[in-house]
Amino acid sequence: MEIYGTDRIRNVVLLGHGGAGKTTLVEAMAYLSGITNRLGKVSDGNTVSDFDKEEIKRQFSISTTLIPIEWNKHKINILDTPGFFDFVGEAEEAASAADAAVIVVSGKAGVQVGTEKAWALCERYNLPRIFFITEMDNDDVSYRNVLAQLQEKFGKRVAPIHMPLREDGKFVGYINIVKNKGRRYVNRAERVECDIPEYAQEYLDAYRDSLMESVAETSEEFMDRYFGGEEFSVTEITAAMASEISECGMYPVSMGSPVNCQGARILLDDIVHYFPSPAQRKRAGLDRNSNAVVDADYDFKKSKTAVVFKTIIDPFLGKYSLFKVCSGVIKNDDVLYNVSQDVDEKLSKLYVLQGGKPIEVSELHAGDIGAIAKSNSVRTGDSLGTKARPVIYQPVSVSKPYTAKRYKPKNKGDVDKISQAFSRMMQEDLSMKVVNDAENRQTLIYGIGDQHIDVIVSKLLERYKVDVELSQPKVAFRETIRKKSDVDSKYKKQSGGHGQYGHVKMRFEPSGDMETPYVFEEEVVGGAVPKNYFPAVEKGLQDSVLSGPLAAYPVVGIKAVLYDGSYHPVDSSEMAFKTATVMAFKKGIMEASPVLLEPIVSLKVTVPDKYTGDVMGDLNKRRGRVLGMTPVAGGSTVIEADIPELEIYGYSTNLRSMTGGSGEFEYEFARYEQAPSDVQAKEIEARASKITKVED
Repeated sequence: MEIYGTDRIRNVVLLGHGGAGKTTLVEAMAYLSGITNRLGKVSDGNTVSDFDKEEIKRQFSISTTLIPIEWNKHKINILDTPGFFDFVGEAEEAASAADAAVIVVSGKAGVQVGTEKAWALCERYNLPRIFFITEMDNDDVSYRNVLAQLQEKFGKRVAPIHMPLREDGKFVGYINIVKNKGRRYVNRAERVECDIPEYAQEYLDAYRDSLMESVAETSEEFMDRYFGGEEFSVTEITAAMASEISECGMYPVSMGSPVNCQGARILLDDIVHYFPSPAQRKRAGLDRNSNAVVDADYDFKKSKTAVVFKTIIDPFLGKYSLFKVCSGVIKNDDVLYNVSQDVDEKLSKLYVLQGGKPIEVSELHAGDIGAIAKSNSVRTGDSLGTKARPVIYQPVSVSKPYTAKRYKPKNKGDVDKISQAFSRMMQEDLSMKVVNDAENRQTLIYGIGDQHIDVIVSKLLERYKVDVELSQPKVAFRETIRKKSDVDSKYKKQSGGHGQYGHVKMRFEPSGDMETPYVFEEEVVGGAVPKNYFPAVEKGLQDSVLSGPLAAYPVVGIKAVLYDGSYHPVDSSEMAFKTATVMAFKKGIMEASPVLLEPIVSLKVTVPDKYTGDVMGDLNKRRGRVLGMTPVAGGSTVIEADIPELEIYGYSTNLRSMTGGSGEFEYEFARYEQAPSDVQAKEIEARASKITKVED
C-alpha cells in the first residue's frame, strides 16, 4: 500500500442503528476501490469487515473493523462499527480515533434510537458528519420522509446534497443538488448524465434554495451576492460546504443502495471533498517531564507520538494494537517509548489492517492509523512517544458495564484456562469486566447487556475451547439484630484426662454502626473470667460474625458485652472460651430479633421524556423509591431512585424493551436496609443448609 501524507488521509467512522447497512456499505466501497473483486453479503458471511466467526454466525457486527480504502489519490481509513447497543464500547473506541463520521440511516426504518446515539457520539467528539440513507432500491422507501425526520430531530443544518430519481417507483438514479444535474445508473455503479424530470423540480428547487442559503451564510461576500441574485459556481459551493462541514455547521445528506453498489462512489467522493484531513483537527497531550500541554495537532514535523485506541487478540491473527499517529512519522524498526507503561517498544514491523488481513507498510504519517503486532506490554489507551518527549494522551473512554451474571466452569479443571482467556478478552474489550466476589464465593462477568455476555461466553468456547454456565448472581445480604438479649453459655466436655470448660454470660444489643461487624466490651468483676481469656472470647466473636445464625450471612451492627462467667483452674482453655462464645453468639442473636439487611443501590436512569411514566411504574414494581427527576438536554430526564440490588438483575433488558433501546442506567452501592419479611423468609429457607452447627 502506498504511503500517504497527512493531507491525503481521511479517518471516517461508520455509525448507526444495528441493521441500517453499515457493513454492506463498506463492502460496496471495498468493491469499487478494488480491494475485492466480488460483492460479499452479510447473509453469506463473506464480507470484508465481518470476518470473525461470531459475526458470521450471528450475521451482525460485534467488533470495529478497519478498512483502509485508496480513492482518488487519498487514503480513507473506514472504521466499521457495530450498531447494536451491547457493543457500544467498540463504537466509542472507533469514534475516538476518527476525524469525521458517516451516520448510516435505514431508508425503511428512518431515524432510530441508534441514529440518535450515533449523533450523540459525534457530538461528544465534535465530529463532522454526513448522513447516508440506505435501501433506496426498496420501492416503499421515502427519501423525503426520512430527510424530514432527520431535520426535525437534528435541525435545519441537515441539508440534502443528493436526491433520488425514480421511474415507475423504481430507483434509477439521483440528482446532484450541488451541480444541479441528474445522473442515471446504467449498471451497478456506472452512471450517465440525464435530464432532471419535471416531477422532481419542486423538491429540487426547495432543497437547492436551502443549500444555497447555507453557503451564503459562510461569508458576507457570499451573502451579498446571494441577495443580489447571483449564482455560485460549483467550486465556490464545494469549498464553502467543506468549510461548513468541517466546522460542524452543516450536515449533508446523501443516499443510495449499497447492496447494488449505488451511492457508494459518490459517498467516497464526498468524503474526500468535504471531510477534513487530520491536519485540520486538533490533538493535545501532556508532556510527562514538564507537565506542559503539547499541541501535537497531527503535525508530521513534530516528535513521534501515537495513541493506542483498540486491541485485537485473535487465535489465528494473533495480537494487534491499533494506534493513531498523533504527530511525526513512525517507521519500521523505530523504538518508541510507552509512556503509560514506562517501557520501550521495538517496532519490528508496521501494519495496516484490511479487515482480518494485515498489510505490512514501511512508515505511517501523522494522522494515519496502523497496527503493531505481538507487543505484550501495549494496552488500549497507552500513549507512545520518545523518552525525550514523553507525551501522554487522554486514554479511550468507554461505557461502564452494569449487567452482571455469575459463571461457573462446566469442567472444574478449566479454571486456569478460563482465567487466562478472560484476561486476554478484557484487553480486547474494555466494556467487559470479570470480578472475583470472594464474599459471596462467586465469579461474575459484567457486560453492557445480556447479548454482550452471551457473545463473550460464545467466544470463550469458540476461541479457547472452554465452557461456562451462567446464572443469576448472589446478592450480599447482611444480618443484624433489633433488640437486646442476655445469654448464659457454658461449654463443658470431659473425655478422660484434661477436660474442656468455658462459661460466659453475655449481652447482645444493636451497636448503631452498620459499617462495623461488632463492638466488644467486657464488664467482668472479681475475676469471674480471667483476663487472659478475653482475647479468646473476642476471637469467638470474630469467627461468628462471618456467618450469622439466621441465614449464614455476615453479621453487622452488634454490640457484645461479656459481664460474667466462670472458669476451671485445670480444664479451662482459650479454645473452650472461644467455643462458649460461639454458642452464646448463636443463641444471643436468635433471641434479639435478628433480621436480614439487603444492599440498596443508588440508580440513575436517563430516558426520553415520553418514557418516564413507564420507567417509574417499573421501578415501583421493583421496590424502588424514586427520589427525584431532572430534565436534561435533548428532551430526556434523569430519574434518580434507590432500589434493592436484588431487583437490578435483568434491568438492562427490561429498560431497553420499555424505551426501544433509548434508556440508559448506572448505579452504585448506597447502604443496607432491612429486607421485607417475604424476602427474608425466602432467603432464610434457601440458605438453611448453610447454617453452621455448633455444640449445644
